[in-house]
Formats: sequence, C-alpha cells, structure tokens
Amino acid sequence: MPAARAVVSVFPQSWDVVVKSLVDPNVCISTCLTQGSHASGPDNVQRSADIDPCGREPLSMRRASIAALAGSIAVGLGVLGWQVLAAGGWTFWEALMMVSLAINAPWLGLTAATGLAGFAILLFSRDPTAFVLPTLQRTDAVIHAKTLLALCVRLEDMDAVLPPLGGLLHELRSRHGDRFVLGILSDTPAGAPARAEAKAVAALASRFPAGAVRYRRRPENLGFKAGNLMDFLDHRAAGFEYALVLDADSTMSAGTVARLVRIMQADPRLAILQTAISGRGAMTWFARLFGFGQQHGTRAWVMGQAWWLGPAQLYWGHNALIRIGAFRRDARLPTLPDGSCILSHDYAEAAQLHARGWAVRVLPEDTGSWERHPPDLIALFSRDLRWAAGNLQYRHLLSRPEFGKLGRFQMLEAILHYALAPLRFGLLPVAGLNVATGGGEGTPRGALLLLLLTGFVVSNLPKLAGYSEALLRPGRFKRVTLLRSMVQEMALSFMLDTLEAFERSLTLLQLGRGQFSGWTVQPRAARGMTWTTAARRFGPHTVVGLVILACFGFASRFAAVVALPALAGLLLAIPIAVLTARLCRKTGC
Repeated sequence: MPAARAVVSVFPQSWDVVVKSLVDPNVCISTCLTQGSHASGPDNVQRSADIDPCGREPLSMRRASIAALAGSIAVGLGVLGWQVLAAGGWTFWEALMMVSLAINAPWLGLTAATGLAGFAILLFSRDPTAFVLPTLQRTDAVIHAKTLLALCVRLEDMDAVLPPLGGLLHELRSRHGDRFVLGILSDTPAGAPARAEAKAVAALASRFPAGAVRYRRRPENLGFKAGNLMDFLDHRAAGFEYALVLDADSTMSAGTVARLVRIMQADPRLAILQTAISGRGAMTWFARLFGFGQQHGTRAWVMGQAWWLGPAQLYWGHNALIRIGAFRRDARLPTLPDGSCILSHDYAEAAQLHARGWAVRVLPEDTGSWERHPPDLIALFSRDLRWAAGNLQYRHLLSRPEFGKLGRFQMLEAILHYALAPLRFGLLPVAGLNVATGGGEGTPRGALLLLLLTGFVVSNLPKLAGYSEALLRPGRFKRVTLLRSMVQEMALSFMLDTLEAFERSLTLLQLGRGQFSGWTVQPRAARGMTWTTAARRFGPHTVVGLVILACFGFASRFAAVVALPALAGLLLAIPIAVLTARLCRKTGC
C-alpha cells in the first residue's frame, strides 16, 4: 500500500493529537463528586478522586474505536485522492490539492465516524437516550431543588421574548410550586430600550407572586453574556441549586425542564446538562430548510458524541441546566493575554469543568427544546462572523493545562471549523488553475467522480444518517413529506457548502485585518431581501464563481460540467439569498 503510506506521511501532526486525545484514559473525567452533595455555593462543592471516573462507561474502548474508524475514513479519502491526483504525474497544483485533502481528512473522518456511531445507536438500541445517559434510569419523580430560569438579554424585543417564558414559568409553578423562579439578566444599556424592557418585565411579574420574576440590569456589558450570568450567580442566586440558561431566542417545554432537573438531582457529578435543540418559529424558507437539516443532522451527531465523549461533552451556552455551585467555583473564565474577555464562553467553561472532575452531558433528544434559526443568508453569515471571532480566541488557551487535554482538543476543533475553510475552498481555484495550465490530463474520470461523491457523503454523513434513521422508522414521519423536505434541504445545503467555505475564508481575512466591531443584536424576524441588497452583498461571490468556472471551461467541457455543481452556490448566491429570504406559505413552517 505505497499510496496509503504516502498519504499518511503528509497528514498533519494534529492527527496524532486527535488519537491521543481520544484514547488517553487520563482524558476522561479525572475525579467525581461525592454522592449526595446538593451544595449550591462554591465553597461547599466537594470532589473525590477515589471513585472510578468513567463509571460503567468503557470510554477508552469507545474512543479507541472512534479514532480507528475516523482514521480509516481519513486514510481512505487520502488514498482515493492520491489515486486521482497522481495519475499522469504530479503538478504543483495537484500537490497543493493533496496537502489540502490530507489536512482536512482527519476532521472529516471524525465527523463521519461520530455520525455513524450515532446512527447505529439510534437504529439498534432499544432506548438510545438511556444507552448514552446512564443517570436516566435513576431519576426521582420529586423535584426538591430550587431552579432559576436565567434569561440573558440585551436590546431584545421583550414583547416577543417574554410571553413564552411567562407560559413556561406558569406551567412549572403550577406543577412544582415555588421550586422555579424566572430571572431576567439584562445587559441593555441605559435609555429608552432599558425603560421599555423594565416596563415589560414589570407587566410579566404582576401576573405572578412576589419574587417569582426577578430583574437585574447591569450598567455595563462586562464579560459579555458569560460575565452577565456569572455576575447574577454571584450576587443574586442565593438559595438556588440550579440555573437553566436561556437565550432570548430559545424556549423549552415544562416537561423537558423538569426532566433535566430530575436527572441532575440523580447525579451529583453533573455540572451541566443540556438538550439537543430544534428550530421553531421559522418564517422564511431559509430558516425552515436550515432548521430541518440541523434537526436531523444534530440528532445522529449528538448521539454519537454522547457515546464516545461520555461525561466530557460540549456545552452550547443555552438551553442547558447548570449546577450553580460547580459553575461558580470551576467555570470562571480567565482574561486573554491582551486583557480582553473571551467571546465564545461555552467550550472554555465546559473544558474547565471537565478538567476539574465535573461531568458535562447532553440529553440527545430534539423534543421540548427550541431556538430560532437565522432568517436569511446574510443573518447566517453575520452570526458566523461573531462565532468565528470567538472561536479563534481559543488559540490563546490551547497551551493552558487548566482546560484539560480533551477540552483543549475540543477548542482546537472549534478553531479548525473556521481555520480550515480556506483549504476547503482553495481546492476549487487550485483545481481550476491545474486544468487550465494543462494538468490533470491523465486523471481517471471514474475515480474523480467517486472522490467527489465520497467527499460529499463523508462531510454530510451525520445529516444523511439522521435522514436515513427517520426514513427507516415507520410512523415517526410522513415519508412523502420527509423526502420532499430532504430533497429541498440537501439542494440548498449542497449549494451553501462552497458558498460558506468562501465566506468563512473572507471572514478570516476580515478578522485578521481587525475588522470586527463586536457582537451586535442578532436579527431574528423575517425581513425579506431585495435584489439590490443581495447583489451588493454577494456580487463578488458570483464573480469569483464565474472566474473559476472559466478556468475549468478553458480546459474542457467535461471539467466545467464536473465543477459546475460545486460552483453553483457561488454562481447563484444572489437568487439563493433573495428567494430563501421570502416568507413560507404557512407562518411558523
């Protein structure tokens, strides 16, 4: 297997980090909490190194299996790429493509392996959730812990935000009494918006007994959302054991909230317990299709991650129950070397909790927990800019041991989610230059098409696994409706793949030049999009697509036809943006 050895030899050293992080038994929870502790303050939280950190979960075996599967997929992609590119001899451009493929392959392999693991559990386990969340079988029906519903807001439309929260609070208190209290954690600056916000909260509070709704507004947005939450927990959360962290666009059902509390009561090792999240209130075609794909892809991906990450799972920052004492003691964020605050707080908080012996888990079900997705393409990319700015800050934390090995690996993944975008997108212009300058003459067409198809399947495997699981379970979905939505979503997703890679490459350039003004209010409502706005925003994308297509067309008609699907997102960016921003036929579709 000389080709395989050659491919492995050009894999980056980061793959060695992947394997070590996955199979090192010291990466799993190093300590656990003593049973029976329900402390709410940081000074009373106890931990013990005398209990088996992995419990009954064979995490070393699972992580070794995932590493082996991910490595096999990565090597398979590399071997296939080598066979395609090496035919007829190497050019400079083909060597660049091989390097790009080799660097991306491990991360694609890990994504695919996680999706496959989740698919197998969903399909063959009698109770998939209990299989990956052992505490589920030991829950108590009685809720005795007092829980704060912590809603973080800043310059939000409170007429849209508060009604669902009021309904949730009413239902929880009608079932469980004063065990639940709503806290409004505001970072809205002084002025008319703050006065309107306080008035809306007062109107809501008047419907409940005194103390059931609490409101605090900070004069300064210090530490962003993470600082907002920690400040409230430090000064306003006395008497509460847990806090349910909610964003302005997120809602949950009373049954799901109560279930999270029961699970956390049953496992004093848990610091964070969150749910998989579905989309809700989609008004535009973009939000509807984007949310549909997210729902099915997340289902398999989260289940797979829950299987091999065990008690060291990711934290997404909202729709999550946190143990206040553990969070205050062990999840305080450091400042960055330049004195600034961490923007993307969630991964860093979870990493610190892992390293200090706490468990972070996901309830891998997509019912009873919702958020609103971006209404259009511009809103999606604006959110991506904020996330990229936050994720790239993690580079300052990768050498700090207090975040633990697995936590730092997870932060590395978050960085590479954006940092690898130029390599992904660069395959297209480099391939265009290759064929335009006479390269690729001996490329086997069948192997090339197989490589393109395999790359698409591997990169989308969690979503394809989620769709397959839904189709194989009769009665869960109407198959005709499901298939129609699948085709629509996959068509949009296919076109967005290259468009997102190019946009993220531009985002890295923008951030590198310091062109980031901070986190702004997210657009949540449908607003439509004019052709002029779309042309101004995505005109450069179309021009780049036409130039790359011309390179392929200069070489041969076959090259242009093969490249056309991958370039469709760039070429059609303007009509995609306009048409998907339109309202669905039914609101809330």
